Amino acid sequence: MNHYTRLAWQLKREILNFSQKICKGLWKPEQRLVSCLLYGMAESGSCHLSKISRALKENISLKKTIERLSRGLRDFSEEDQQRLQDNYADAIQRSLDSRTIYVIDGSDAVKPYSEKMEGLAVVHDGSTGKNVNGYWTLEIAALTAVSKSPLPVYDRVYSSAEDGFVSATEEVLKGLRYVSKVSDRWGVRTLDRGYDNLAH
Repeated sequence: MNHYTRLAWQLKREILNFSQKICKGLWKPEQRLVSCLLYGMAESGSCHLSKISRALKENISLKKTIERLSRGLRDFSEEDQQRLQDNYADAIQRSLDSRTIYVIDGSDAVKPYSEKMEGLAVVHDGSTGKNVNGYWTLEIAALTAVSKSPLPVYDRVYSSAEDGFVSATEEVLKGLRYVSKVSDRWGVRTLDRGYDNLAH
């Protein structure tokens, strides 16, 4: 039991240290929001606000915790998001070099039972082969010599129904441009055969 408690505190300390690194320049409420979300996701193994809130074990009702996190996410500005992303890029840059392999992978996040979520579009569910409501996702991870597991570099959830959407190809190009910026154009980019499709 003592070993488990010590491990839990060590994990919490590592998460808080990481949170401090990527939250430089943010106001205290935004810093607290990010650290709560990171810890809650690690503790619960979920990105659902209800499960994150339950994992935080705050001395207020679960409903109040969910409302606080929801408000924080709603008020988190694009400027805050950009600062967070830039700080994260600075934090991982030392792990990237000319041997780094960047794996680009597009997928879907299906919401078959949702009707009123913002920006819902029709996507092809790779698991069932059906067209359902949902969003497209793009993830770029780095395989490095210093990390035993893939290092997330770029993640984006997007919709063909949102304002400003151009094409799936443009979304991939945005990700590749970001990788070039972060890596100083070092490393190898790998895309699966799905990107041979003439639509891209």
